[in-house]
Amino acid sequence: MALDGPVLEVRDVAQSFSTEGFGTRLIYEHVSFSVTAGEVFVILGGSGCGKSTLMKQIIGLLPPTAGSVRVLGHDMYPGDDRGDVLTRIGVMFQSGALFGSMTLLENVMLPLQMHTDLPEEARVALARAKLGLVGLADSTELLPAEISGGMAKRAAIARALALDPPLLFLDEPSAGLDPVTSAGLDQLILDLRDILRATFVVVTHELASILAIADRCLMLDRGAHGVIALGDPRALRDGSDDPRVRAFFRREAA
Repeated sequence: MALDGPVLEVRDVAQSFSTEGFGTRLIYEHVSFSVTAGEVFVILGGSGCGKSTLMKQIIGLLPPTAGSVRVLGHDMYPGDDRGDVLTRIGVMFQSGALFGSMTLLENVMLPLQMHTDLPEEARVALARAKLGLVGLADSTELLPAEISGGMAKRAAIARALALDPPLLFLDEPSAGLDPVTSAGLDQLILDLRDILRATFVVVTHELASILAIADRCLMLDRGAHGVIALGDPRALRDGSDDPRVRAFFRREAA
């Protein structure tokens, strides 16, 4: 059933960490945005601004210091029905987080084994189909140690797709990849969005990928402890009055 309203709503979220002897360190505050169905929404910013921390809050791994998060119409904190929500989202972590002792097919089958009662042959068929979607139909029996970094990212996306989630989160999908491989992964994200009619929230600081895939983006800034820009990345690149935003999109020294 289609959701009436945004698939993701973040309202006035903050995060700080307390360290004994060093006081409280504020990461960001007053972060608010929403994502509509079918978007590729990018969370961007320089190193240390809190991009991955924000994603952890959104997917239920880190309760925010303040504010609220709603995913697919459900409050994540408190999350009485968080388990149901988590079966309807897919997550690709920054490292890929593939299990080294499992083949790619077994990695993709794992969510199906944990969250469905499908027979073995159906799980195998679905996992093969997901690997085929990301261009790994001929690599199902390989181990993570036997594939390239780009292939590992694709396999991790296939695993995120295993349960056919309407909302997917990708943490730094292009990190560590060469420009050609990165461009191929960008195109894969756009193709999957169109084929599956899914929504993607992508964390990245890779400028080429941002301009290639993002419908809208949210820019965090470490010094500002929060959001300094929200909108079409091309419009921000060409028309922002904020020197921090211009420096990021034009690759200028701050």
